[in-house]
Amino acid sequence: MRKALIAGNWKMHMTTVEGCQLAADVSKACSEFTDREVLLAPPCNMLNEVSHVIKGSGIIISSQNVCWEKEGAFTGEISPLMLKDAGGSAAIVGHSERRQIFMETDELVNRRVKGALSFDLLTILCIGETLEEREAEKTFVVLERQIRKGLAGVESADMEKIVIAYEPVWAIGTGKTASKEQAQEVHAYLRKLIGQIYEKNIAEQTRILYGGSVKPANVDELMAQPDIDGALVGGAALDGDSFGRIINFEN
Repeated sequence: MRKALIAGNWKMHMTTVEGCQLAADVSKACSEFTDREVLLAPPCNMLNEVSHVIKGSGIIISSQNVCWEKEGAFTGEISPLMLKDAGGSAAIVGHSERRQIFMETDELVNRRVKGALSFDLLTILCIGETLEEREAEKTFVVLERQIRKGLAGVESADMEKIVIAYEPVWAIGTGKTASKEQAQEVHAYLRKLIGQIYEKNIAEQTRILYGGSVKPANVDELMAQPDIDGALVGGAALDGDSFGRIINFEN
């Protein structure tokens, strides 16, 4: 059975003091669960401090991006080695903001995926269509391209370290959310696609998260869907009470 994963992406928010306080609040909110995992992705400057705050809690610490090389002339990047040195064990890759704002291509995202896997990091591969692509009925075409190119060269044995996060670009930070039916339809499609690329048992074990204005008011209905295995949360992850309620989803 797939264990639910609730991930909080803090993006470019908060000071280290604020981040450590939030991490402490989150740690209290998830202390009693064994049927779900919690992940926090703070800005790189506070990775080490936050990892100390949550030590022993079982919370996974992630970066918001990662380079494919362990060191070198890559100004502004964080390497897998640096991430692990700071207490991290996971990386988010291919977030729509990286793709849309910083023009990261599927090929670059794939290099990051393989770089993360080479250091045994839990790797959250983000995919999602824009509003224009959805309205043009290209959702599945776009997602298939992002999945196939993002996972190019990833072996079956490495898929146990891969998490897919479906984030419709039109729902990120907009307050709009895909309906539970829309989200389930896409998640079921993605699971079938992974089964075609690899095999059915790998598809059944791969966790697929939903992201895009997830909040306390909609998390329960989203998590009740058979192919939704968790959430990648943005704005609602910046408040301890809000994120605590999402962690404590009911299904």
